[in-house]
Amino acid sequence: MSRERTTTGFGCPNEVDPHYVSVVIPRSRTEPVSVVEHFGLRATVDRDPDEVERVVLRREYWTGISDELRRVFNERLKVQGLATSRWIIGENRVERLLGKELCVLAWAIERASVETIPIAIANWSGLRPEERWWLFTMAAAASGYAGDHQLGWRKALRYALTENPVVAAASRNRKKTRPRKTGLNLNLFDNRS
Repeated sequence: MSRERTTTGFGCPNEVDPHYVSVVIPRSRTEPVSVVEHFGLRATVDRDPDEVERVVLRREYWTGISDELRRVFNERLKVQGLATSRWIIGENRVERLLGKELCVLAWAIERASVETIPIAIANWSGLRPEERWWLFTMAAAASGYAGDHQLGWRKALRYALTENPVVAAASRNRKKTRPRKTGLNLNLFDNRS
């Protein structure tokens, strides 16, 4: 018997205390957007903190990536047969794996110039989900807090995603393409970290 899963926001399981990422968008357009990872029940079991603020983005930077994130996440949710969503003022819940991918893009642009956002999006879009998850894991291990933007992998992500001249040229001529299919089952509800 198949059990249908319900979600809130961008694929966040509608269950008691899930592991998810929240994107908090303030009403004021001058206030920054905050991205916080909530560990849910896992925090109790593993003795992790309940939550970690991963990144704080200036509003124009969030505006520069929010449409692409919504588009990519909704495509992935549709493939899984889950409800799609949109960004709203206040808390937006994002499934934990999608949240990791969001952090990779946000970390890449947080201290870059606003003009490099399209380049970062093009480079981020060229990565497979599992590559984004790996990059998140590497960056979060030593520099995963909001204030760690000048350290290690976080700094490397900025250079890797915003200073790629090959993709910079391609992004100017970029056409909409269908998402790349992988041989992996990218089930958003896989319980592995």
